[in-house]
Amino acid sequence: MSERIIGQTASSGFQVGVRRTFVLPVQEAWALIASPEGMEIWLGGIDQELDLHPGSKYRTDEGITGEVRVVNELVNLRLTWKKEAWSHPSILQIRTISKGENTTISFHQEKLPGMEAREEMKHRWEDVLVRLGAVIHGR
Repeated sequence: MSERIIGQTASSGFQVGVRRTFVLPVQEAWALIASPEGMEIWLGGIDQELDLHPGSKYRTDEGITGEVRVVNELVNLRLTWKKEAWSHPSILQIRTISKGENTTISFHQEKLPGMEAREEMKHRWEDVLVRLGAVIHGR
């Protein structure tokens, strides 16, 4: 029996999750995530404003493509996320978890093509949380 590598699952390849809690009501956290400013931080530059409704497709300036699958306002977004070099899309879920006056913003990505992609995305989502935090603290 072989051992799995950190972040490797039995059924969905590699996954990664990062989260950070902010002193911010969930309504404000969600508004930031869903705003053009917030989407520029976590999604990157896109030619047009992304309509956060299931079935909406996007392409970023980096060549990342995907489709919005689930939108539960104040709770989570679920979308496909595929870099040009990847053979298949991954699944990205962004959650806002209310804890009174605090909100945890969480990024979880699964079906990543390998350990290298997992590490790359871990660093990306950690950086995104730092940048979101800078916006939150700058308000």
